[in-house]
Amino acid sequence: MLSLNPSSELWKRLSLTVGGTVAISLGLLTSVYVATLHENDLWFSNIKEVEREISFRTECGLYYSYYKEMLQATSIQQGLHGLIYDNKTESLRTINILERMNVYQEVFLSILYRILPIQNYLEPVYFYIYTLFGLQALYVIALYVTSWLLSGTWLSGLLAAFWYITNRIDTTRVEFTIPLRENWALPFFAVQIAAITYLFRSHLRPLHEKLTLLAVFISTFLFSLTWQFNQFMMLMQALVLFILDCLDILPTTKVTWLYIIQLTGILLVCVLQFFNSMILGSLLISFNVSVLLARTVQKNMKMGCLLNRLGKLFFHVLLVLCLTLLVNNFIKKILNLESDEHIFKFLKAKFGFGATRDFDANLYLCEEAFGLLPFNTFARLSDTLLFYAYLFVLLLMATAAAVLAFQNLSGSANVQSTDKMEICTIVLKPGAAYNLMHTILFGCLALSTMRMKYLWTSHMCVFASFGLCSTEVWGFVLKSVRLYTPQRLCVIRYLVPIITLLYLSYKFCPGMMDELSELREFYDPDTVELMNWIKSNTPKKAVIAGSMQLLAGVKLCTGRILTNHPHYEDKSLRERTKQVYQVYAKRSPEDVYSILRSFGTNYVILEDSICYERRHSRGCRLRDLLDIANSHIMDGLGENEPELKASLYPRFCEEIKKNLSSYSMYFTRVFQNKTFHVYKLAKHK
Repeated sequence: MLSLNPSSELWKRLSLTVGGTVAISLGLLTSVYVATLHENDLWFSNIKEVEREISFRTECGLYYSYYKEMLQATSIQQGLHGLIYDNKTESLRTINILERMNVYQEVFLSILYRILPIQNYLEPVYFYIYTLFGLQALYVIALYVTSWLLSGTWLSGLLAAFWYITNRIDTTRVEFTIPLRENWALPFFAVQIAAITYLFRSHLRPLHEKLTLLAVFISTFLFSLTWQFNQFMMLMQALVLFILDCLDILPTTKVTWLYIIQLTGILLVCVLQFFNSMILGSLLISFNVSVLLARTVQKNMKMGCLLNRLGKLFFHVLLVLCLTLLVNNFIKKILNLESDEHIFKFLKAKFGFGATRDFDANLYLCEEAFGLLPFNTFARLSDTLLFYAYLFVLLLMATAAAVLAFQNLSGSANVQSTDKMEICTIVLKPGAAYNLMHTILFGCLALSTMRMKYLWTSHMCVFASFGLCSTEVWGFVLKSVRLYTPQRLCVIRYLVPIITLLYLSYKFCPGMMDELSELREFYDPDTVELMNWIKSNTPKKAVIAGSMQLLAGVKLCTGRILTNHPHYEDKSLRERTKQVYQVYAKRSPEDVYSILRSFGTNYVILEDSICYERRHSRGCRLRDLLDIANSHIMDGLGENEPELKASLYPRFCEEIKKNLSSYSMYFTRVFQNKTFHVYKLAKHK
């Protein structure tokens, strides 16, 4: 036996070296892959600067503009002062960008670009996008490591990475929405999940446990700092911990540490964002505080018979929910917080708790990204065998979880009455239990809101690959059909993932190579013409109104002052956007002029794609949402609510093009092409 130990240790080190090398290689290959796709799709290296900037669509352009501002400032101090006292993002207002938005990553990158000796070799835009593509390497490595930790073999990490890449359409959108906040945040979220999975291993050395907690804290903090939706994602994570802790599946001490880390991380971000009230009023803070308070009240919750424990559990859940609502309402009343009310209006309408005429809620409801997950997603995931493998593993693990939860609640965890219960207990280790509940809750989130699918599908790769390489899962299956032997177990846990990898390589590698050789070019001449005209023909301090998606590009490309923008997390901005959008409603020219001038507007951009929109069905076009909010009858054939009335005025964006005197006395057309019409507002009323 003594002679075997050195060879066993050598084998472990060799496996760790090979597995680590494969992880890093796959991460770097993924990074190069998405960077090449981005270059081939836009011919990014050959297009003009204005075209590069226009390619950062909607809010992506807004975030990148702050990176550009920091680099254009004469010093780092002046750049930071410009962000803290910003008067260009919203006209007639001075706002703190660092408080309102999650742009510390742009600040950090701009400072890094200044101090590194790379200015002569690398353009600022490439430093920015290569950083994001580099984070994809970190993302894939974290997924790989999580799967490896769960299964005990790096082969499952290899399969997870392969599935992530072959399902790229459903696992990431980094190559065409580079500056989007989720592309910064999700790699750190994946690192956090890997660290939590390792933390829940039994018999960790004290030093390893402390280092792991530090890794969890750093990744939690970076995730929270880089995405405005951090509080909602971590609330889901806190619910995972709460459910498993209540069922006595996770060690309570480690769960408590994770609650504290979440609170500490989000509060530190709150301080860095100048005590952002939306963070202070988040349900995450209220929930975590309530859980920790409830624990001090119910100290013996995990003792007693089944009925006794179920009663205690019911009371504990009720206490936590009531405390959460009380704490949250108390904080919001003190802070007079209304910034997130649109989210709750949207959720209320989405899940059928009454129809709404609220413009903001309907704007979300009508966007495909906030709708249900389309069924064709499952067809694509099934084509790579991912969905089938995921369902297989999920069914087995959920069964094991149900048995283990019953054992724990009935107090029979230490009494293994049947072979099946013994197997179930072995299958569901704390790390696997955490990932099981994580994938279930985030799966529900993705099914209800398509935009959140990227949180689920990437973890789906991890969970499915872990199951196919797991000795516990295959041991459970083989024992269930009475075919278990150690040799068969060893063969099947390696053979199934290898066959899957060969299938993926055979079916998808040729298509991926074709994709890499397919060349396209950026083409949006109308927007380029508009941006060039604004830059050449309007004063630098001109205030421009328009759709929030377009204005993000206007800010980035021209530096002009905006009336509104796509970062929709502020109540006053949402009201302002609704008012600016009256240019697409049925309002009089006097009303529209008065509204626009109240925001200091000098020019307004009208888009035919919005005025004559056909992308959405009747009732979801922007002009319809405005009509409903204004209590006006919608255009076209179809039903209208009985309370809606005909407007006294025609639609502004259509009527203004007729050059009637009632309009031309307020608005003068100064630019037009096939897509855009720019009108200058008269200086008099």
